[in-house]
Amino acid sequence: MGKQKKARKYAVMKRMISLRDERLKEKDRVKAPVKKKEDPSAIKEREVPQHPSCLFFQYNTQLGPPYHILVDTNFINFSIKAKLDLVQSMMDCLYAKCIPCITDCVMGEIEKLGQKYRVALRIAKDPRFERLPCMHKGTYADDCLVQRVTQHKCYIVATVDKELKRRIRKIPGVPIMYISRHRYNIERMPDDYGAPRF
Repeated sequence: MGKQKKARKYAVMKRMISLRDERLKEKDRVKAPVKKKEDPSAIKEREVPQHPSCLFFQYNTQLGPPYHILVDTNFINFSIKAKLDLVQSMMDCLYAKCIPCITDCVMGEIEKLGQKYRVALRIAKDPRFERLPCMHKGTYADDCLVQRVTQHKCYIVATVDKELKRRIRKIPGVPIMYISRHRYNIERMPDDYGAPRF
């Protein structure tokens, strides 16, 4: 029998002495944090998020025709690829009047995309679109849409972005419009909650 080869270990770290070890000098040692004793008679404060009055469980009473739809950048681009008229397809999906809304952040994002997306920019500047001003710094559209939907639950969000959809699903009472099979579909509309649509 030959000598067995020992496999080399990769990315092995050397053991280090803890900063609280007794072998270190007193001045080099990290002191343990001192816990404050809680006063049992003190009033305990905790922050509880206030639920909006427009929600009846998961059913959003603020949603009703005419629907205000917040449009994301990629939704416009995918609509062009699928050769869908934005406003007409929204009306076909919801069977009601729709007002597409576009924020300054989304507009800025489309302008940054350059000459290749000039058709999307022309569609976004359509007079049928309602322009929503943004008061915050930066032009990150996803954060802007999530913040706006959290504050005012009267919007439907139109997006194809998976990450944005995941974030919006966590907010109760906000439907999502998306594109599949060359048509618009809606997710979490009032009919989905088992309550009648007004």
